Amino acid sequence: MSLTAQFAQRICATSFETLSADDIGIAKRLIADGIAVAVAGSAEHAPKMFAEHVREQGGSGQCPVWGFGFSTSPLLATYANAVSMHVLDFEPMSNPSTHAISPTVPGAFALALRDGLDGRELLTACAKGFEAQGRLLAAVDHRREASKFHAPGVVGPFGSAVVAAHLLGLDAGQLTHALAIAASRSGALRANIGHGVKCTHCGNAAAAGLEAALLAKRGLTANADILGHEDGFVAAFFPKGIDRDMLLGYGKPFRFREPGMAIKFFPSKFPTHFAIAAALEARRTIADPATIRAVKLITPAMPDVDRPRPVSGLEGKFSFQYAAACALLDGRVGIPSFHDDRRFAADLEALLPKISIEVDAALPTVFSRMQISIEVTLADGSVHRATCTRPPGFWGAPIDLAQHRAKVADCLAVRLDAATAARVTTLLESLETLDAGGVRELSLLLN
Repeated sequence: MSLTAQFAQRICATSFETLSADDIGIAKRLIADGIAVAVAGSAEHAPKMFAEHVREQGGSGQCPVWGFGFSTSPLLATYANAVSMHVLDFEPMSNPSTHAISPTVPGAFALALRDGLDGRELLTACAKGFEAQGRLLAAVDHRREASKFHAPGVVGPFGSAVVAAHLLGLDAGQLTHALAIAASRSGALRANIGHGVKCTHCGNAAAAGLEAALLAKRGLTANADILGHEDGFVAAFFPKGIDRDMLLGYGKPFRFREPGMAIKFFPSKFPTHFAIAAALEARRTIADPATIRAVKLITPAMPDVDRPRPVSGLEGKFSFQYAAACALLDGRVGIPSFHDDRRFAADLEALLPKISIEVDAALPTVFSRMQISIEVTLADGSVHRATCTRPPGFWGAPIDLAQHRAKVADCLAVRLDAATAARVTTLLESLETLDAGGVRELSLLLN
């Protein structure tokens, strides 16, 4: 039996009954985070553009495009909603690092609504999709230096295909082909990180995996040894090979529980969270940020996050310098921090040239082991220092439920009135108890 087929068998063996109470609770919180972030993201420029693009394609009005008041086909709704979920770079971060929520949750809601499925099946499908992506990355050489590709575009189609396969009732043989079809849709280039198209990496992954499962259900076939074949997925993206035992350890335990996912409390690329947290700590001892004379960040070698003059607020999400500047000037970092009006404000324009980076090659570039230090020199010559090794929401740390609920509430409030947001929150927190009517209500409230 091929490695792909063995992987598919283990995935198909997972049901709601095999999930622990912790698995259910964590998966439910991750889904709630993704939904809230998508609602907030739908107010951004790129999702508005893609919503109009999707509207022009037509499609049956089965599934809502969240935040835009119209419905379309499951495939197009999945694509548009995944774009909204990823545009802020605010959804949870897996370990190894990828965005596993955006490629999976939108398709789960689309199919559950279309086919009248309940919350238990929706949650189970998402849990399986999270784990499939986590296992694939953990089983290969996932270091930043080892790949030119953006991880969600590589493993995201697999996660989406797994979600859809569960909800469509595919057996292990059909799932094997769905995974192989999804593999031919994998790929996203890291050069586009920091540009508007990045949010489509998750949109494409979500739609591609859903389509792969839909086609497999119709009988389309692909190479059943897509993971192990000499010209297959692993050989193309991870030429050092795959750890079969790690891959086939699927669910023992689920990787979204151990080592878990990092919850983001700043809407930016995860390495910038270390710079933000260090800057916020230093900021507490600085009475007037206008007196800052110089700032030095000591970072790992991460040239893609060394962006001294981002050309937009969006690119600022991927800039150590810009993220630290926002934290030092404002004492907080949120969604408005990465809009163009903040990027080109006079105080930010004045501070950015004062920020330098010193690369320490000895510091790990793996997100789960990295650290960043900051040294802020004021006009009076005093130096204020701080170091961050674990930003808020870091892997393995207990989730501060009050803090996370506040994040969810803030994100929902971007688009929804207080009563609707409260009802959405109630439904999300009881997701596994919802019948098909409850899932439908939740889905339609997001529109």
